[in-house]
Amino acid sequence: MWSLQLRMWLLVTLLFGIIYALVVIVGSSFLHVGGFSFYLIISLVMMIIQYMLGPKIIEWSMRVKYITRDQNPRLFQMVESLSVRANIPMPRIGIAQIDIPNAFAFGRSLKDGRVCVTAGIVNLLDEEELKAVLGHELSHLKNHDVLTITLLSVIPMVMYRIAWQFLFFGRRRDERGGNTVLIGLAAFLFYFVTNLLVLYASRIREYFADRGSVLLGNQPQALASSLYKLAYGSARLNKEDLKQAEGLKAFFINDPSQARKEVLELSQLDLDKNGTIDSSELELLRKSNIRLTLGDKMLELLSTHPNMLKRIKKLSEYRV
Repeated sequence: MWSLQLRMWLLVTLLFGIIYALVVIVGSSFLHVGGFSFYLIISLVMMIIQYMLGPKIIEWSMRVKYITRDQNPRLFQMVESLSVRANIPMPRIGIAQIDIPNAFAFGRSLKDGRVCVTAGIVNLLDEEELKAVLGHELSHLKNHDVLTITLLSVIPMVMYRIAWQFLFFGRRRDERGGNTVLIGLAAFLFYFVTNLLVLYASRIREYFADRGSVLLGNQPQALASSLYKLAYGSARLNKEDLKQAEGLKAFFINDPSQARKEVLELSQLDLDKNGTIDSSELELLRKSNIRLTLGDKMLELLSTHPNMLKRIKKLSEYRV
């Protein structure tokens, strides 16, 4: 827990430094102002704006609609029960109007926590699997990693937009074409770096949330089966559907863009081919060795989530 929080806040510190560097470049090139205090204040203002607007951006991007107990008593009761076990405030519950079967959590703090499932997940998982997924998402809130990933995930999107604007439109409006290209290239570099930071933060927090779901009383095989089914559900979608949440997939419990590869890997664990991973199949995985190729390791480095076989293998070591 403390290991996770320490790494997350170190990433926030690094993020602040990147924002500061970008403000310095823009300020020096276009505003012709200098001084540590000026740039510090501007950077702080940007961080505060990001903190305030981050959840709204996620709500808008995912098309989230919040529900009441009367609208979905089954889902509401699951979240309420797990929140009591986790000893955290009851979060707001939402349904994201996208086809990708998945779930995610976000918010500025525990009191501002929101847990959402997508429209595509509702009829895909059984009750135990859905509870395991919800326990995973509530663990993100309990671990306080949601604020950090909210802050981190917005920055690459902003950097990408700035890079695009300055590289392709900036010189049309400014006679100093060289400066606009420089800003665009710097923003693109920051986009790449901040994106790697988001990927790393996202991967480590998934392991902690998986463990948290088990600590809330959910069976490891239920979470493993849900990951299998979610991968299968995403693999059936076309590429256009998967693009609905490309910029925010770090929030999801698994990476929809890797679904086809994950289905092939996880189907090898499903020995009876019934579409789930039961306790005996999970036990066989626990006793086996997993060796990733160099390609798998590089792919994981550039992914929002851990390698799925490694992740399920780790799940197999947990006991309720």
